[in-house]
Amino acid sequence: MSMTIDDVCDGILGKAADARRFLVAVAGPPGAGKSTLADALAHRLAALGETAEVLPMDGFHMDNHVLVQRGLLARKGSPQTFDLRGFIDILRAVKAAEEEVLVPVFDRDRELAIAAARVVLPSHRFIVIEGNYLLLQQDRWAELRSLFDYAVMLSPPLEELERRLIARWHHYGLADEALRTKVYENDLPNVRLVLSKSAGADLVMNDWALDL
Repeated sequence: MSMTIDDVCDGILGKAADARRFLVAVAGPPGAGKSTLADALAHRLAALGETAEVLPMDGFHMDNHVLVQRGLLARKGSPQTFDLRGFIDILRAVKAAEEEVLVPVFDRDRELAIAAARVVLPSHRFIVIEGNYLLLQQDRWAELRSLFDYAVMLSPPLEELERRLIARWHHYGLADEALRTKVYENDLPNVRLVLSKSAGADLVMNDWALDL
């Protein structure tokens, strides 16, 4: 039996109790459906009378110009291509819930992060953070888990992830060698890293037939 969005919300609300600010991590490899689940959770929590906002980790991608300088453009999306220090600083400010926090959002059509594109207000009780490496137990990424009050790990089968990643890059205009390079030399190595080196989830969801 597949898990429903209400099942996930029940787990979150059961642990949140009377918390004034509650951070929910939605982690998982590329193509796992993190943004879909994060948005669905925020909408469902709002429908239940709560206040919620989504904070995507993708907003902390380094700019392509920086990646070119560092020889990392072909590995965009791997852990070393994110502004991790900036991400940690923002999460700490969000967790404190003392003032509004402006956060960046990634525009995939233009392949760049837009600064101050979303506002996290002190009145938002639930902040749903989504990203590949939220539970990664490697280097400074391991500091993130202590900032989350509840963590969900999406872990669909590798074959399904491969299919979805190919479809994603077809959608964005990649084909032939460029698509194969993107999927097999960047995305799938990142998938394997996330699946093998992530830990600390309160809920692991292996069933891809999630009822959203």
